[in-house]
Amino acid sequence: MPLHVRSIAVSIAVICFFVLSLIGGFCGLSPFICCKRALIGAVLAYIAGGWAVRAINAILVDAIIADQMNRQDDSGFGVNPKMRFKEKGSVGTD
Repeated sequence: MPLHVRSIAVSIAVICFFVLSLIGGFCGLSPFICCKRALIGAVLAYIAGGWAVRAINAILVDAIIADQMNRQDDSGFGVNPKMRFKEKGSVGTD
């Protein structure tokens, strides 16, 4: 089951926004500068988080597909690798 990209990326961005705003506040920055930096950091975190979740989804889906194919091959219902199709017009045997 793939992960939800948008909700996870928004969560990462919100956490990043508040962390960056707290860090800016403790460093003595003005509220306007602190807000701008936190907003830019949150946007970048949203983009990076979205890319990361999409990459994780791709890895998970590939792993699930490979697992299902291995289960089919092990159950005997999959394709027999020793079975070969003869081309039209071939006379020989395998």
